[in-house]
Amino acid sequence: MLYIVSTPIGNLGDISLRALEVLRSAHLVVSEDTRKTGHMLRHFEISKPQLSFYEGNESRQLPKIISMLNQGEDIALVSNAGTPVISDPGFILVRAALDAEIAVTAVPGPTAFVMALVLSGLPAHSFTFRGFPPRKQGPRRRFLEIDQQSPHSLVYYESPHRLSAFLSDALEVFGDRPAAIANDLTKKFEHVYRGNLSELTTEFTSQKNLGEYTVVIGGYTA
Repeated sequence: MLYIVSTPIGNLGDISLRALEVLRSAHLVVSEDTRKTGHMLRHFEISKPQLSFYEGNESRQLPKIISMLNQGEDIALVSNAGTPVISDPGFILVRAALDAEIAVTAVPGPTAFVMALVLSGLPAHSFTFRGFPPRKQGPRRRFLEIDQQSPHSLVYYESPHRLSAFLSDALEVFGDRPAAIANDLTKKFEHVYRGNLSELTTEFTSQKNLGEYTVVIGGYTA
């Protein structure tokens, strides 16, 4: 069976008992970055074979994994942090397993965008998760314009290097809406910045941005 195992997004204390049980019993652990996964496994005193599965090596690794699953071995798929398949290449493996009629299940757990949404103070009953926006300005603005009149709260992931440019484009496309930016969730320096897009754009343009960011933007109101 293929297990989709959610892991902590920062604080290792957030691991679930079931996740530990599956990781201990699996024949193989598959992840995008085996170094990060190895650190987590060692912390919990788990010793397992690992296999890297990232954008660029899928075609080489996929047959090996499917072959092992077909032989009845249990494989745990984890992401660098949080829930696999969301904004990582795990989708390809899950799709291939389902196409091969291999049993797939999930061990639920932390997800950064859900935590950011509930901490944002913005409406959480209806939202759209958009993942990482395009890197270049033109495609990024067109990407944002798709949701220009969406009434739902909008949630994005962004790197520290492109955060200020993303906020500038969001302000241009959406206008000065309420927003929140969550940084390093569950970690020592966790912080959630709240305000209008204009305020947040100014703040994050004038400082050095570090860590992981999740941006929540209020939906369109007529």
